[in-house]
Amino acid sequence: QVHLVESGGGLVQAGDSLRLTCEISGDIGRIKSMGWFRQAPGKAREFVSSIDWSDGFTYFADAVKDRFTISGDSEKNIMSLQMDNLTPEDTALYYCAADHILPVGSWPWATNLDYWGKGTLVTVSS
Repeated sequence: QVHLVESGGGLVQAGDSLRLTCEISGDIGRIKSMGWFRQAPGKAREFVSSIDWSDGFTYFADAVKDRFTISGDSEKNIMSLQMDNLTPEDTALYYCAADHILPVGSWPWATNLDYWGKGTLVTVSS
């Protein structure tokens, strides 16, 4: 069992930055990959970024590729998402997730990830 808890969301203006954190506990050895999805009001859940927990290989959605950075610290059991130059289109509930076997490049099409946090809200004003 793996437990994920997100933090770091807030209300910011366009152009600001935020750093989201996912605290990881439980059977961390079962994790192959981790990452972030987001869901805006009235919208479907959308892939943001993923990272291989062993070698650090990363993958990004086109909408955030030039602005967001994902990182993991296996010693501290923390995954982070650094979000720079935020826009109102980034407003969403951001979810931390983890999976036993899924390669990072398959995350954009993932439908059944193994573990989810409850989300942290990011609101970006104009």
